[in-house]
Amino acid sequence: MSDRSSTSERHLVIGAGPVGLAMGAALKHRGIPFDIVDAGSGVGGNWLHGVYRSAHIVSSKKATEYADYPMPEEFPDFPSADQMLSYLNAFARDRGLLPQCEFNKSVASVVPEDASRWTVTFADGETRTYKGVVVCNGHHWDKRYPEFRGTFAGEILHSKDYRDVSQVQGKRVLVIGGGNSGVDMACDAGRFGESCDISLRSGYWYLPKTFLGRPLTDVPIWGLPIFVQRALLKTMVKLTIGDYRRYGLQQPNHKLFDRHPAFGTDLLSAIRLGRVKPRPAIDHVDGNIVTFTDGSSGAYDLIIAATGFHASYPFLPDGLIEVKDNVVQVYGGAFPAGLRGLYIVGWAQARNGFGRLITPLSDLYARLIAMQDELEFPIGTLMEHSFTQRLPTTHLVDPEKSRREIRLAHLVLPLLKIRDRRMARKVAFAAEKGRVPIRA
Repeated sequence: MSDRSSTSERHLVIGAGPVGLAMGAALKHRGIPFDIVDAGSGVGGNWLHGVYRSAHIVSSKKATEYADYPMPEEFPDFPSADQMLSYLNAFARDRGLLPQCEFNKSVASVVPEDASRWTVTFADGETRTYKGVVVCNGHHWDKRYPEFRGTFAGEILHSKDYRDVSQVQGKRVLVIGGGNSGVDMACDAGRFGESCDISLRSGYWYLPKTFLGRPLTDVPIWGLPIFVQRALLKTMVKLTIGDYRRYGLQQPNHKLFDRHPAFGTDLLSAIRLGRVKPRPAIDHVDGNIVTFTDGSSGAYDLIIAATGFHASYPFLPDGLIEVKDNVVQVYGGAFPAGLRGLYIVGWAQARNGFGRLITPLSDLYARLIAMQDELEFPIGTLMEHSFTQRLPTTHLVDPEKSRREIRLAHLVLPLLKIRDRRMARKVAFAAEKGRVPIRA
């Protein structure tokens, strides 16, 4: 699209999925020049190339749509993968983002060139210099596989590579993992495979997808304190589902929202119908025989690993960004300390739909990116030295709490400039004394 010299005052957005498109729209609104690249053949990210076509969103369309761009009225409460893809294409078109997009353009490396520029090398060998890089490469691509003793003689398929029921037809299937994807694939295998078991190391929170005729994510409880949300949702579970142990499942050994819950009761219905059999964790494997921790065993042709993904940035130099227990160590959700012009966006997961959060968050981030030109220190460094900012300890985000924090952040942004000036004076004073206590 553009040569090396013409990009040095632009930002590069990596990824044209929901988050990358939102960031592109926000940058455009703020008048910040940018390019968007994506390794795929079009916009959509995971909805284009990473999900099975029978998938539907688990949060409602109202909880998933961009706050300033409603989904079509004719869409159902839980749109399909194809409907999500058409929605994202419409957003990109109507926001005028397509001229800034390059597809089938994979990033090989992103390295700091100096204190204010980044060198980006693409898989096709092209190299460009950018003023900043906004990483929106998603968190559903670097596949995590289960570890177990022994060797399985059949096929092992990661959930990301599942496309349709032809992959399970006539097979004895074992699904590992009970999140939303694992549930969908277990239900498919229970209907179309020869048999299906599902192995769970511990209990999951399964929440009803609807309550009193409304999508659960639209019920007005999500702005309440977390302990109230938990109490109300537990009551809903008791009224609509009952004790998980009645389905042969384990009780969760963690608080609701300490891990991402699964929305929907399809798995519970499949268990009641005898299509899916719950199993505990795997003890060991020998050929086609899998033995579980309770001493039981089964013979399988196919294992589907619905075991999630790693947060991963292979194009960044080793050690540049720390990831601890799959939680990216950045301030404010996007800003690494000590690095000007690098922003890691979209690695966290909103627990009841990204739509209510990503639009205001992208606008805040775009405002901060524009402000970086006025600051001597990287934004992440300023946040690191603020008593109000801490590194995250979980990848799960409370959207309503975050929205309140975003509104407050807009009010206090001028304080960043004050902190920047104070830190500059401290550095100057320390330099006179022969020491520099703050990294720039």
